[in-house]
This record gives sequence, structure tokens and C-alpha cells, in this order.
Amino acid sequence: MGKKLFVLLIVLMSLSLIGIIFVQSFFINNSIENENKNFTLSVKRSLSYVSKSIAEYEFRDYFERLQPYLNNDNKADTSIIKQLFITDEDDINDKTIIHRNTVLEERFRVPSMFIEIDADSFNISKLYSERVTETYNTTTIDGVRRIDPEKRLREYSSLGALDKQMYEDTFKSFLKDKPVYKRISEQQVETLLKRELEDEGINLDFEFAIYDDDLATKVQSNNFEYEDPYGIPVFLDNNNESSYKLLVEFPDRKKYLLSSILWMIVLSIIFTSIIIIAYTSAIYQLIKQRQISQIKTDFINNMTHEFKTPIATINLALDSIRNPKIISDQEKVLRYLGMIKEENKRMHAQVENVLRISKLDKNELNISKERHELHDLIEDAITHVELIVEDRQGYVKAHLDAEHSSVLANETHFTNVIVNILDNAIKYSDDAPKIDVYTENVGNNIILKIADQGNGMSKAVAKRVFEKFYREHTGNVHNVKGHGLGLAYVKRIVDDHHGHISVESEKGKGSTFIVKMPLIS
Repeated sequence: MGKKLFVLLIVLMSLSLIGIIFVQSFFINNSIENENKNFTLSVKRSLSYVSKSIAEYEFRDYFERLQPYLNNDNKADTSIIKQLFITDEDDINDKTIIHRNTVLEERFRVPSMFIEIDADSFNISKLYSERVTETYNTTTIDGVRRIDPEKRLREYSSLGALDKQMYEDTFKSFLKDKPVYKRISEQQVETLLKRELEDEGINLDFEFAIYDDDLATKVQSNNFEYEDPYGIPVFLDNNNESSYKLLVEFPDRKKYLLSSILWMIVLSIIFTSIIIIAYTSAIYQLIKQRQISQIKTDFINNMTHEFKTPIATINLALDSIRNPKIISDQEKVLRYLGMIKEENKRMHAQVENVLRISKLDKNELNISKERHELHDLIEDAITHVELIVEDRQGYVKAHLDAEHSSVLANETHFTNVIVNILDNAIKYSDDAPKIDVYTENVGNNIILKIADQGNGMSKAVAKRVFEKFYREHTGNVHNVKGHGLGLAYVKRIVDDHHGHISVESEKGKGSTFIVKMPLIS
């Protein structure tokens, strides 16, 4: 995959993910706004019913208190206000029908203590309607017209709607200036609010207060705070105006609104998280595959370079041996044959490294373990590199201070581990290699440290130095041969021995490889 195509793919996937998150956020925010609007409508509807209920409750209360003064036992002055007569002659049946409709007024005197006014008493008028239908028979046996009607139908009815409207208008007028706490109590307001809110499906704690313009009255709950409340006028006068306002607020409104769509938010977060994880994993795999592709390309280049030199050396040695002048010189022939053998061993060792790593990846490498002294394995490994170090005027010093060094290990593979680390220290020392090997006991473990004073490495390289095929990029410079397999092999073997390996390094100051192994008793 080309770099431009790779970048384009990352950009498109990132934009898609951002778009999905944006759409989800917009949808959730829109749902919260809709829930808030529905909640507001329900609250306002409830407050409207409460306002009407408060007015009706006040009217009904005063009207019921008036009833004892308006009953039949209380003497009233009755007078006719208006009377309407309609006469209908029925010639066929010789009858006369008279319809009479009378409006009656009853006046009652009520003590002033009832509504707390300055006068000793006041009058209340009560209106009734009397409807009478009388039927007279105009034909009689004796020829005398009868004065009494043959049939009389009398109906009484209260002028309810008119009465009610008159009482309401009157009450509103003389109660207008009465203190609000004398007109209704906190408990009554709370009961009405609770009932209406529950009818609207709002089971939420609330605080309320009645304000006179911008001033608080005594009718309010204990914890009311004026913070964005819902409000509606109460105690409307005859012009449908009022200075009083019922305010309600819900301390847990935001939690209530969120809880109503909580399941949707949770599912959205879960699915969005899955998408983000899948996206991150896909990007990581793409980057990883690209890195592996680059590493494999570097591996092939390095392998080609590694095999090219020994193959060229072998070809030159063979050509030299075939020369008639050389073939007769046994000393030179043996020398060239030695070179061919060494170069062949070198290629064989590289192939073995690749095969060993491949078998480890497939868990096909059978590693049998036995009890060994780690100090013995260290000394054996040092002997493998001693001559090379001495040839470069360097040294390998062992500081084996651990009192106990018995470990369960495979002699061959664990020796190779130590040799590979030592070989690494030699290769990455431009000057004479100076290597110190330390051991110490920490709890039930033995710590092996191999410290060099070579080139060292950066922290970024140190984090990846145990990865297969990984080598620090140095352009096309191949001053240090290798394929990035040695330390990968080291880590796999140490892990197989239930140990742990790490590296501490600083560029230009050398590296220290630390191997931790469990002891056996």
C-alpha cells in the first residue's frame, strides 16, 4: 500500500468516525431538548389546572360559608322583579292556557365578620325563577266560568350560572387586597400541585412559592430558591389580571430528563465505544502491517546483503583454487577452503536463527529443561566471545555475587541467550568492547545484568528492540550486520523459561540488559 493511499484511507476513516460521533451527539441533544419541551408543557398544563383549582377552591369555600345565611330558615324579603304572561286560547278543546314566568329576588343579611369588612353587616341577594302554567276550562255544565284552574304546573329553579358569576365577581373584588396567606395555605397549594403533576406523569420532588410581583409571600415551601422556575398567575381579578404568581421549580429536573433517555444514551455510548475500539484496532493493524511490510523489506535487504558477501567470498575462493598456480600450493588451498567453511558456517547460522524463530512462533521447538547453575552457563557463554573481545583489545568481566544460582533451564538455548546478548554488546561498540556481567539474588529470583559501554540506543528503539525483524534504521549503512532476530530469539527463550528480560539504555552511553529468572531449591 502506497503512503498516499494509506494516509487517504486513515483520513476517510477518521472523518467517518467523527461524523458518527457528531450525529450521535446531535441526536442525543435533540432528544434531551424534546424531553425538556414535553416536560415544560406538562408542568405548565399542571400549573394552569392548579390556578383554576385555587380560584374554585376559594370561591367554593366562601360560598359554603354563606349557605347557612341563605337557607330557608333564615327569613328573607322576597319581591318580584319581573313577570311575563302569555295566554293561549284553545278553541277546539274550549280551554284557556296561561303561561306566567316570574323572577324572584331573596335578600339576606350577613354579619360582617364573615368577610372582615368595616360595616356591621351586608346584604346578599338570591335570584329564583318561577314558571307557572295554568289551564282553564271555558265550557261548563252550569254555564259559569270557573275561577280556579283545571290544571296548574309550577316550576322553581335557581338562576345558578347567573348567581355563580355574580358571587365570583363580588368575591374577586373585595378579596383582591386580602393577604395571600389568608386566602390559601402552603399545604393546600402543595396538595393541588402534587395531584396535578402526578396526573401529568411527573413524579418528581418540587419546591414552590407564591410571589406578589417580585416579592416573596409567606406561602412557599422551605427550600424554594428562585432559580429558573416555572410560573403562572393566580387569584385573577375580574379583568383576568393578578399581581400574584405561583412559581414551581424542580431541583432534580436535569437528572429526571437524563434518566428518561438514559437507556438511549447508554446504548449510544456502548455502540460508539465499540466503533471507536474497532476503528482504533483497524488503524493499529494497518500501521502494524505497514511496519511489518517495511521491516520485511529491510529484512530481505539485510539478508541479501548478509548472503551476498559470503557467496562472493566463496566464489572468489573457488575461482582462486581452480587457478593452476594456486591449486598446486597446498597452504593457499587450505586457507581458501577454511574461508569457504567459515563463510558457509556463517550462512548456516543465519538460516538456523530464522528457523529457530519460526519454530518458536509455531510452538514446535521442544525445549527440555534441567537443573543448572546459572553461573556455569554464564562462564561458558563468556568463553564463546572471549577471543573476539580480546582481539579488539576489550574485556568481559564477571561479577558473580549471587549466593544461589540454581535455575531450571535448557543448557543450549539459555547459553545462546547469554551469547547473543554479549555478541550484541560487541557488535554495537565502535571502540574496544567493555562488558561487565553481574549477578545478584533478589527474593526467590536471580538477576543477571550484562552492561556494556557501547553505542547505546534511544528510548524509542529500546521499547522495540525485542521485536522480530526490528532493527534501528540507519539508512543504507550496514556497518552492523544482522536481521533483527537475535534479541527476538532471546526474549522468546527467556519467556519460555518463565523469566523476564528488559533493557536500560542511553544513546552514546551503552546498554544494560537485565534478565530475571526464578530460583529452584
